[in-house]
Amino acid sequence: MKKQKEPKRYLISFDSNTTSHVFTDVLVIGSGLAGLSAAIQAAGYGSVLVVTKDKIDENNTAYAQGGIAVVLSAHDTVMKHMKDTLDAGQGLCNTAAVRTIVSEGPKQVKKLIEYGAAFDKEDDHLIFTQEGGHSFPRIIRAQGDSTGREVEHTLIHVAREHQNIKIFEHTFTIDLITRDNICHGAVAWHIKKGTMLIWAKRTILATGGCGQVYRETTNPDVATGDGVAMAYRAGAALQDMEFIQFHPTTLYIAGAVRFLITETVRGEGGILRNKKGVRFMPKYHPQAELAPRDVVSQSILKEMQKTDHTNVYIDVRHIAKDRLYARFPKIKEICASFGIDIAKDLIPVRPSAHYMIGGVKVNRFSRTSIQQLYACGEVACTGMHGANRLGSNSLLEGLVTGHMAGADAGKSIQRTKRELMPYAVHESVGLSKISWLDLHDIGNSLKSLMWRDAGIERDERHLLEAEEMIEMWCSYVMDKEFSNTIGWELQNMLLVSQLIVSFARKRKESRGVHHRTDYPETDNIQWKKHTIKK
Repeated sequence: MKKQKEPKRYLISFDSNTTSHVFTDVLVIGSGLAGLSAAIQAAGYGSVLVVTKDKIDENNTAYAQGGIAVVLSAHDTVMKHMKDTLDAGQGLCNTAAVRTIVSEGPKQVKKLIEYGAAFDKEDDHLIFTQEGGHSFPRIIRAQGDSTGREVEHTLIHVAREHQNIKIFEHTFTIDLITRDNICHGAVAWHIKKGTMLIWAKRTILATGGCGQVYRETTNPDVATGDGVAMAYRAGAALQDMEFIQFHPTTLYIAGAVRFLITETVRGEGGILRNKKGVRFMPKYHPQAELAPRDVVSQSILKEMQKTDHTNVYIDVRHIAKDRLYARFPKIKEICASFGIDIAKDLIPVRPSAHYMIGGVKVNRFSRTSIQQLYACGEVACTGMHGANRLGSNSLLEGLVTGHMAGADAGKSIQRTKRELMPYAVHESVGLSKISWLDLHDIGNSLKSLMWRDAGIERDERHLLEAEEMIEMWCSYVMDKEFSNTIGWELQNMLLVSQLIVSFARKRKESRGVHHRTDYPETDNIQWKKHTIKK
């Protein structure tokens, strides 16, 4: 990888003598499925503080539609689920991590049900759906196409009721506090209380993904890669950042926010058609619409290029109207708002950035390379997904790894029984606070650049162009000290984009979601390995 100028250690100046202090046994940064799962587990061992930069339910989990892949059917097995996951990961999955997460999944999902999560049933039995890459129907869902929201609200209720858990909403975590490769908490900014130092015996990163670095994304506005950025500035090892998964089908209405059309639409029989109305997936893969996501995304892009059209279409008109409306109520509602009746009309779709497969490198206990710092969920790279995430494995991974991080953090506190030992810290960033920059314009330019040059298809020329442009923007953004979330998010997005491009340039092959037109073949001799940067 090209040697880049190392980022500043902290984004803001602060002094422990003049900044307010907060103390907790375990600090959880992020309030999605992984973060809340970690918090609930850790709360059995001590005090827990959950901080989240927006409302507690504004995260990728809440927007997840499809469901949770889990071995709960009598005819399914852990080995079958493992094989499907390993096949999708194209040689880069950590088999031990896959085995642990798939095996532990049923127990954790049953716990969710005990908490009150209401998954869809028929005759008092769970309903299972099949998605692309799965050899068996093992996806459970809630409210048709609102699984993430049901799971999120269930865990929020449990967390709010727990006496050992406190929640700070509208709290932006700016940086981790570290000394001698040990994490002692974080520097955060609260919308009313201002800057604070949060001291913790253990810190758990569960900040989600980075979809907002791309112009086309299914992710909410909060997904700006903050966790990866702050972990990297603190010295944590990162892994496989080139692997960004693009969801094949998001509703495409020019000028409108992209809305996910869940993979289960194809699992229920949806057919992909091009501009001319021709079904095209069978010529690209024997599983057609149920091929792995990387194949479907790349096939849609090729079809858009061949037909010189902005999108393709999903056809579900052959599915019974009553069944269709009952199965996908949210999709029906959103499409109707644009004058599309999914029972009568084709649904215009195109791929969008969806999931960060790489991230902060962790071991089997969710520990990072920094002592006392954990990472779980999308911000972490566990090795579960390899080079291509199997659909609906993300909620499963977040649930299980969150539980593991919370349990290990809690047990380690109980073993050591050390008191919190805050120390004097004075950081003077020494950056200019005067800025005439149009941050929104830079952010939009960055998103367009990443979509064009580091998107579904990549090559050396475009990656070099992206690298040069990002370095240029960094030269006059990174030397500023901002006092608001817009500035901090842009600095994080620039750093994460730099990392994605750097990793993508290094991997000179095509594998999974990383498709290089100048290196179209998979090279198992040179590149059947992980890319790691610290």
